[in-house]
Formats: sequence, C-alpha cells, structure tokens
Amino acid sequence: MISEIYQKKFSEDGFEVFTAETGEQALVIAKKENIDAVISDLIMPKMDGFEVIKKLRGGDFNPNIKIIISSNLSQKEDREKAIQLGANGFVNKSEFTPTALVAEVKRLLRQYQWQEKNLQKNEETQIIPKNGAKKILLIEDEEIFIEMFGDKLKQDGFEVSFARNGAWGVKEAMNDNFDLFVIDMIMPAMAGEEVVAKLKMEDKTKDIPIVILSASVENEVIKRVEAMGTQAFYVKTQITPTELSEKVQELLK
Repeated sequence: MISEIYQKKFSEDGFEVFTAETGEQALVIAKKENIDAVISDLIMPKMDGFEVIKKLRGGDFNPNIKIIISSNLSQKEDREKAIQLGANGFVNKSEFTPTALVAEVKRLLRQYQWQEKNLQKNEETQIIPKNGAKKILLIEDEEIFIEMFGDKLKQDGFEVSFARNGAWGVKEAMNDNFDLFVIDMIMPAMAGEEVVAKLKMEDKTKDIPIVILSASVENEVIKRVEAMGTQAFYVKTQITPTELSEKVQELLK
C-alpha cells in the first residue's frame, strides 16, 4: 500500500518510478535502468535495507545513485549505520508524508546536481583564496561532503583546510590558526562531540566559532553540543553548500 502511494505521488511530480518488493528485485532494476535515486525500507524479506546499501555501493552499480532510507526503524544506531554504509539520507517513514518525501528527494537531487556542476567548474577554473581570507577547518571523513561543502566555501573566498578524522582535526586545530571549525559528529578515531570538548578546553581554540554537521538529529546530542558553546547545528543531508557558506559568513562578520 505504501509503495503504491509513493509511486502515485512521485509519478504525479514527473518522476519515472520503478517498484520492487525485495532487495534482490531492486538490485536487478538498478542495474538495468538508469536510476537516479533509490528509496528503500530497512526491514524487508531475504535482504534488508542495509544489505541493499552495501550492494549498491559495492562497485557493480552506478556510484552516483542516491540512496534514501525511509523506515520506521529509526534509532540513532540505525541512522548512523545506514549513512556509514553509503546512504545519502534517512527519513522516518512515520514522520514524512508522501508529499514531504517527494520534496526531500527533489531537494537532495538538486543538491547533488549543483555539486556535479560545481566540481566541473572547479576543474576549469582554479580557485585562489582572497588575500587575508578567513581560514576554515572542515573536519569530515566523507569525501562527497568534503568536496561539496569545501568547494563552495573556497568559491566564496575562504581558505579551507581538511581533516578526515577527529584526532587529525584536533591536531590541525592546534598546529594552525583558524577562524571557524565545521565538524561532523560521526567520524573515525574521535567522534565530533569529543572533538568539540577538546577544542573548548584549549585557550587557543575555545572561542573559535563551531558549526556542527550531523547525519541525524538526536535532541540529547544537540543539547550537549549547544551547551558546549557551538554556534549552529545542521543535518548535513538537509543543508545546501550555499546555506552553510552563508552561515559561515554570518558568524565571521
């Protein structure tokens, strides 16, 4: 029933829609058709949604397929596992109406279309930071977000450095002088919350603005990092590079 409702809503909005009742069927369709996005539940017979993500990211499929998990199995661990396996977004099925889901998929596809155009433009034009540019440290382990957010910040005149895990990020923060930190919450070596705690303990970094990116929204986590003195908290699959850059500019005025 839910599948039929989604198919109707997406078709009405101009999408060509294929449906599958199992993960195996979905993989056959994804290999045969030119699929832009896969919307998958987590609890399914024979092959669950996590296994579908693994297969789609396993190298035999188009790496540009966007994977959105729509499930009532929405504990923090489930969200984190799905994102770490390669999902681009996660929505709670009971909280998103079919119309809202269509809007979210359209937003996500626009975001990645912008990224592809931006990367092509950067290949043609070298981006050189302005003299005296503000320095941003982006602590993030997922390459797609490093490119997407980092390139936009560079385009807007910031000097951007990268650290691909939390421990590396803290080391970079201590070894250089930055004007703002953008920190992912889920990373290897040291999680974002611990990174924030360490930065706030050091005189050199305690007053530097921090923008938090997260794969999911957990009220307890938001409250903890806000209490530490961070300036903004965003779900990274729900903020565009332009919106992030505008917030950075606002904080550094």
